[in-house]
Amino acid sequence: MIIRKAVYDDWAVIAEFQVAMALETENLHLDRSTVEKGVKAVFKNPSKGIYFVGEKDNKVVGSLMITFEWSDWRNGNVWWIQSVYVVPEARREGIFKKLYLHVKEIVISDPGLRGLRLYAEKSNYIAHHTYHSLGMDSSHYDMFEWMKQSD
Repeated sequence: MIIRKAVYDDWAVIAEFQVAMALETENLHLDRSTVEKGVKAVFKNPSKGIYFVGEKDNKVVGSLMITFEWSDWRNGNVWWIQSVYVVPEARREGIFKKLYLHVKEIVISDPGLRGLRLYAEKSNYIAHHTYHSLGMDSSHYDMFEWMKQSD
């Protein structure tokens, strides 16, 4: 297993993961073209985020994206873990754990980074268990959102 920062050539598999994840977790059919443009935008403008991937036998089998939140309370950035996906045939092999520990080590070693956050679908109890087992705590915040309807 290799964990590495994703490169532009990974865009297609990452986009495929996002389409699959939305369908699997929320029964949501994403517009593939929009997702592809969104993934490519991250590679073209690193201020939007960073992707990390897990490879097994020279095949990308998992990925996550990091986005950034400035915390004035902490005078540093908090990394948000988003867009987590592991292919079904590679689940329960510790791929997310390795991805998580990799980005956690980056945060630990960088004095300008203050921590990690993520959100999970309320009914995704398997993911909740995984996050708790890695030492993450449930936040005392509820998340609220307003999203513009797709064009």
